[in-house]
Amino acid sequence: MKKILFVLGTVLSLAVTAQVKMPAASPTQTLIQDFGLGKIEIVYSRPSLKGRAAFGNGSLLAPTGIVWRTGANGATKVTFSDPVTIGNTTLAAGSYGLFTIPGEKEWTIIFNSNSKGWGSFSYTEAEDVVRVKVKPEITSNSTETFIIGVGDITPETASIYLKWANTLVYVPIKIDIKSTIRKQIEASTSGTGANGAAYQAAANFYYDMDKDYDKALVFVDKAISLDAKAYWLFLLKAKTQKELGDKKGAKTSAETCIKMAEAAKNADYVRSANEVIASL
Repeated sequence: MKKILFVLGTVLSLAVTAQVKMPAASPTQTLIQDFGLGKIEIVYSRPSLKGRAAFGNGSLLAPTGIVWRTGANGATKVTFSDPVTIGNTTLAAGSYGLFTIPGEKEWTIIFNSNSKGWGSFSYTEAEDVVRVKVKPEITSNSTETFIIGVGDITPETASIYLKWANTLVYVPIKIDIKSTIRKQIEASTSGTGANGAAYQAAANFYYDMDKDYDKALVFVDKAISLDAKAYWLFLLKAKTQKELGDKKGAKTSAETCIKMAEAAKNADYVRSANEVIASL
């Protein structure tokens, strides 16, 4: 009987032990960043220094000159919802393994078609899609836990950055969204479905992004024809006319914006229109 109780107690003890949950040594992070007309998603694990050297010859974490998983545990996975350009290569939408080869003066950044391996053990150079060289930066402060982020975001450019210890690495990426937006504009501003909102969106695109001021003026005039009391459209028209060298027209449009914005008690547009007049 005692033997049975001992065995039962041992089994229960093992069962309790199996239920113990410990924090991950290198916790996983999922980063989702809007970019262009889509998203970038990065899934990676974040190791910490714990008194160790991150990089350099003989490092236990990411030794110089050796392919690194760029994190811990499974391979770091980067997913682009739309095609992007890195270096001189355009990557199709999809998921890629992000590998790196750290160096003292130069890093090799690798996007590999295999995003499902464990670490870099299943990495093969034959599956590389992109390889680019970048120069690392030395930071004045040390980062204990490895970070991957997305910064320097504009409508068509961004940087994936890697930061650990005193090292910071930027990977520039680009995306072409203008051709897609032009098609959307053509579809939304033609036919019976065209409306003031579509014309305004088109005018903003051609003014802000495409820098085609002639087309911007055409569409802002179409938008004004449907809403002659929209003072914000007269501000856009004034800025467009200024870029086209029509100072007289820009002044008239800005003054119209000021008059309407004052009536609407919108001081921001009054100030912005006055700034246009002052710059003529």
